[in-house]
Amino acid sequence: MIEIAPGARVSRLADIEDSVRGSRIIVCAGAVIDAFVKIKPAGGSGDVLIGPGTVINAGCVLYTGHGIRIGANVLIAANCTLAPTDHAFADPGRPIRDQGFRPSRGGIAIEDDVWIGANTVLLDGARIGAGSVVGAGSLVRGALPPFCIAMGSPARIRGWRRAP
Repeated sequence: MIEIAPGARVSRLADIEDSVRGSRIIVCAGAVIDAFVKIKPAGGSGDVLIGPGTVINAGCVLYTGHGIRIGANVLIAANCTLAPTDHAFADPGRPIRDQGFRPSRGGIAIEDDVWIGANTVLLDGARIGAGSVVGAGSLVRGALPPFCIAMGSPARIRGWRRAP
């Protein structure tokens, strides 16, 4: 089920697929989803919640997997991937595509007022605290505390936001 609140702006060139497993995709008022953003139910039955005032720029791909919760006023730059799912692959005698998916690590949670730089990848279990900044090209696979500045692959804390 796809719910787009009045006041949300979704480009006609965005591609939001409806789920056959019952995942809900909810876009709150004031959110902006740019052209060529893809939201695809895959790898689980988690819900996607995009908070008010959040902006998702062109070229981003969000898989529903085990769920994505994006807070208010989050900025996601171009070409980011949010993948809260992971293929099983332990049995070398079977094709990976036939092994299903690994158990959930809790989906992806992004708190309010976060900026995620271009070409960043967030994996299942990623948690980004309020007010954080994630540098372009980073890989986030664990928890980042509030107000940190993190970057790299894997993302590591490089500093903290401070008032001037």
